[in-house]
Amino acid sequence: DVQLVESGGGSVQAGGSLRLSCAVSGSGTSGYTFTRYCMAWFRQSPGREREAVATLDADGDTVYADDVKGRFTISKDGAKTLALQMNNLKSEDTAVYYCAADLGQCGVVVRLGFDYWGQGTQVTVS
Repeated sequence: DVQLVESGGGSVQAGGSLRLSCAVSGSGTSGYTFTRYCMAWFRQSPGREREAVATLDADGDTVYADDVKGRFTISKDGAKTLALQMNNLKSEDTAVYYCAADLGQCGVVVRLGFDYWGQGTQVTVS
C-alpha cells in the first residue's frame, strides 16, 4: 500500500511562486521509492478533467504539459518526497493539485492509470 500526502498549496498573485510537496509512505514504498515508481503531479480545475502536469520516471526522465514547460519543475526532495516548484504562476494554473504514483514506467502508467493518489492541495492564483 502507498499513501501520498500533498502540502504547500495556497493563494498567490500572478507571477508568484509556490512549491508543492508530496510525502510518500506505506508498506509499498520500503526501500527506494523513486527507483521503482512513476511519480506525477496532476491538477483539476472546476469544470475541467484532471490533467497531467508533470511526470518523473524511475530513471529520472521528466515530462511536462506544454503550458507549464519552463515554469514548473518536478523533482525528488529526499528519499520519499516529491516536489513541484511552480514559478511565474498564472491565473489559469488555479486548480487542485494531486500527487500520483504507481509502479512501472511513466509511459505505461499514464496510459493505464495511476493506482495511488493523494487528497489534493488547492492552488489559487489571482
